[in-house]
Amino acid sequence: MYAAGVAAFVNVNGSIFDGKDAVVPVFDHGFLYGEGVYETLRTYQGQPFLFERHMQRLRASAGMIALAVPPDDAHLRRQIAETMTAAGLRGGSGGEAYIRILVTRGVGELTYDPAACPAPTIVIIVKPHVDPPAAVFAAGVTVALVDVVRNHPQALSPLIKSNNLLNNALAMQRAFARGAYEGIMRNYRGELVECTQSNLFVVSEGAALTPPIDAGLLPGITRGFLFEVGADAGIPVREQVLRDADLFGADECFLTSTTREIVPIVQVDDRRIGAGTPGPVTTRLLEGFRRKVREMAPVVEQA
Repeated sequence: MYAAGVAAFVNVNGSIFDGKDAVVPVFDHGFLYGEGVYETLRTYQGQPFLFERHMQRLRASAGMIALAVPPDDAHLRRQIAETMTAAGLRGGSGGEAYIRILVTRGVGELTYDPAACPAPTIVIIVKPHVDPPAAVFAAGVTVALVDVVRNHPQALSPLIKSNNLLNNALAMQRAFARGAYEGIMRNYRGELVECTQSNLFVVSEGAALTPPIDAGLLPGITRGFLFEVGADAGIPVREQVLRDADLFGADECFLTSTTREIVPIVQVDDRRIGAGTPGPVTTRLLEGFRRKVREMAPVVEQA
């Protein structure tokens, strides 16, 4: 959504517009039926971080709904770069970028038949990336354990990073109503699965534990990257079925996402987690994450 005062630029099928002027036709099946997939990226030093992994997941999501993503990754990277240039975002002191790529079924008749849409719609939204306030990392956040159940995998697979986010939106609205930073969701078996916009980890006996893929979650790019960060830092990171008792009995807890990195969770509703402050394992993983990012991100030469 375009918000006044936000320097957003939008690329619609190769044409770049100021955010307030960007439109798609009402007969686009992404609007009519929610048929589409997306990825959210951010830049470090002006470069989309873990770009290839995001593109791999975008194509996997699209494949699960028989949606073609015609341009190759190099083409999409050029389109992102051109949109970032229009937005005046170059990385470093030139400003980092938030990037959302959306691919929809495209424009067609009022039918569920994919053959009615001859070409997909590709939208790239670019706006300034804004880090969470420093206090979020220093003091941690409070989240809510909500009663909206994550989609059953046989109804709508959470492996599809779909533009239809009603399940997540309803859960997050419950969390907002309780004054929470995020909402934790369970699956149909009552197991913890993920947060509404991020992945969940608990720390127990020095290990960072996250629900397995078959719990019915979207495998986050940062979630996957954290296994590598943990290996470098000497911290075990592994999958494990988690339930409420694991959460409330954890030594520490945190969430991961592309735009927020690693955020300590210090309270769930009215119950404190561990000492009620960001713990040493979470802190070491965040430091390790940022160190690895610095090693991987190129240095931007400022004009």
